Amino acid sequence: MKKLYFVIALALVLTGNTSAQKKKPVQAPPVKPRNEFIAELLAKMTIEEKIGQLNLVSIGFDVTGPIVSKNVEEKVQKGQVGGVFNTFTPVAVRKLQQMAVEKTRLKIPLLFGYDVVHGHRTIFPIPLGLSATWDLKAIEQSARVAGDEASADGLNWVFSPMVDIARDPRWGRIAEGSGEDPFLGSRVAEAMVRGYQGNDLKADNTVMACVKHFALYGGASAGRDYNPVEMGERTMREVYLPPYKAAIDAGAGSVMSSFNDIDGVPVGASRRMLTDLLRSEWNFKGLLASDYTSLSELIPHGVAANEAEAAALALIAGNDMDMVSEIYINHLPALVKEGKVSEQAITDACRRVLEAKYDLGLFEDPYRYVNEKRAAATLMKAEYRNIARDIARRSFVLLKNNNVLPLKKSGSIALVGPLANNKRDMIGNWSGAGDWKQAVSVSDGLKTAFGSAVVINYAKGCNITNDAQMLARLNAHGGEIAAETRGEDELIREAVEVAKRSDVVVAVVGESQGMTGEAASRADIGLPGRQLDLLKALKATGKPLVIVLINGRPMTLPWENENADAILVTWFAGTEAGNAIADVLTGAYNPAGKLTNTWPQHVGQVPLFYNHKATGRPFNGEQLDKYKSRYMDLSNEPLFPFGFGLSYTTFSYGDVRLDRTKLAGDATVAVRCTVTNTGKMDGEEVVQLYVRDVTGSVTRPVKELKGFQKILLKAGESREVLFEIKRSDLAFWNIDMKLVIEPGLFHVFVGGNSRDVKKAEFSVE
Repeated sequence: MKKLYFVIALALVLTGNTSAQKKKPVQAPPVKPRNEFIAELLAKMTIEEKIGQLNLVSIGFDVTGPIVSKNVEEKVQKGQVGGVFNTFTPVAVRKLQQMAVEKTRLKIPLLFGYDVVHGHRTIFPIPLGLSATWDLKAIEQSARVAGDEASADGLNWVFSPMVDIARDPRWGRIAEGSGEDPFLGSRVAEAMVRGYQGNDLKADNTVMACVKHFALYGGASAGRDYNPVEMGERTMREVYLPPYKAAIDAGAGSVMSSFNDIDGVPVGASRRMLTDLLRSEWNFKGLLASDYTSLSELIPHGVAANEAEAAALALIAGNDMDMVSEIYINHLPALVKEGKVSEQAITDACRRVLEAKYDLGLFEDPYRYVNEKRAAATLMKAEYRNIARDIARRSFVLLKNNNVLPLKKSGSIALVGPLANNKRDMIGNWSGAGDWKQAVSVSDGLKTAFGSAVVINYAKGCNITNDAQMLARLNAHGGEIAAETRGEDELIREAVEVAKRSDVVVAVVGESQGMTGEAASRADIGLPGRQLDLLKALKATGKPLVIVLINGRPMTLPWENENADAILVTWFAGTEAGNAIADVLTGAYNPAGKLTNTWPQHVGQVPLFYNHKATGRPFNGEQLDKYKSRYMDLSNEPLFPFGFGLSYTTFSYGDVRLDRTKLAGDATVAVRCTVTNTGKMDGEEVVQLYVRDVTGSVTRPVKELKGFQKILLKAGESREVLFEIKRSDLAFWNIDMKLVIEPGLFHVFVGGNSRDVKKAEFSVE
């Protein structure tokens, strides 16, 4: 509610008189080609005006860091602002845009950016959930809807997609990405960019994407946010960099540099990463913005003694826009006079900012994104809520089912758990302009689905956490958590009594949205608070136990997997979460999601990922064989492998067939496998293709995802699935750090997850 009041208050402040709101200053369209138009504009600009274009300030409804920009209106009118972060709505945007194009000498319009991470007003599943659909069309559609809504709400720039590879579930921002695999992550990155940007950035319903966080941010040591990254170049290039490259190749208009350091150099000061790699090697021509105050953070990183040094390092490294810290406008003029920064470097950075504005059509019409009628007709319309519901249910992953799901449409259900009657947590972290009050709870979703046919008996069961410090921290940042004043034991006893008089128990447990996301790393990734105690007490009643997990990361669930009758992972599923969950629990939709991260048995296994390297002493299961790569107190195996997910039906895989066993020249290998729906319900299956290079000049992963297809099979139906392996699919960085394809034996695997596969082999000559 506080954010909504602030939205209204700021809109009123920025509106001024209503007649000014309707006034639309004449803006001459840039009839000249981009290069000519920008060159002429740059020639008119003073050095101070160029530096002003590099200043990205924050004013508005949602603050993502400890600093809010001051005197923004005054700076806009002085030409000291190039873009605004956190301001949206047509009314608020129009007022600031009018200042830029009416009150400044050169009338250069502003960029308006925002963290549209998994929806703008209509909220979709968190990106980790979106990736679990393995449905690129659905993922692109979610970005298209988000772009349409964001642009209708005054925005032209979204800080998304987040494409960081993450192998450590302790890291809170694992929720924002697509998991651990570079191939899948690359395909998702491409889909998101296409969805946001469409075919025409000048269209009023598209927005410029910003790929983040470049680079390697997901490799933070100890899974702790903002932490340093220690990584070899081969892992960097083969695992972590491909999704950024894919997004850029897909045409992303901008990139955001990351907080972390790499091998001792903060990315904000790394010319190696931002200029040598991103611009020179990858030929990225677009806009590069810093993350929130990350440039001034070069001082606590220890590579700059003061703001002036930080500004020089950041600009020389390649950062075009300075988000919020304002060290560019405060120090670059003097640095130019002192000869520590060249005016050409400033001009080059300014050119890229102006080019982004040109590409968005802002010089032709700075008000193309401030149509209030369009906003009213677009934001959260029924069509978009229906799309969000469908994509949400596609993201759910069924981890276990002892024939208790789908639920019977008669009898009674004990609906328990701290997240069972909850709306706030349904839309998750980084939910931007979404209004959680418009979200659908699990309780409401089930009541709507069952109507009067099923009796639903509700009990909260326990609090999401009983840690007072954790609760205070969550509520200080929008947690909206109201802890029960009754004791936890009493709450559990009440839930047990409800279970005893019901036919089946549906326990909705997991994390609060503030327990994942930025600055939300967790050392213990099991269920917080007394939730496990609640589940054990419910299990003791003897009633079938269904766990619905609300989560933003892989979690450690060994007891739950051993004892529950069914486990359904639903992530933070968005505005339509409750309806989507009801669709799956009732069988109106057959779950088909697959995990995009490996789930550990214990946090001590982390980081754990499927595409690991072989060791010289692999453990083969012989318990008394001491000198092997193993734990003494736990198996090496994950609780659930990458790519895993069940269905209400079953699938069988035939043998893998290859059209050739030797690959030479420009030929390809056709891989065929027949998949059959052996159950009694129609269902979707994600058929996955993996390859292993058995011997190389450097060690190679035991498996690498190289393809996937999501297919729908009717009960009893069989289909031949065809993949094609090209020589380029087999390339890797060799011992001399050159991208090569080496001859030798390759294994091919096809299956429903990375563990349960059928195998064939071929050789490269």
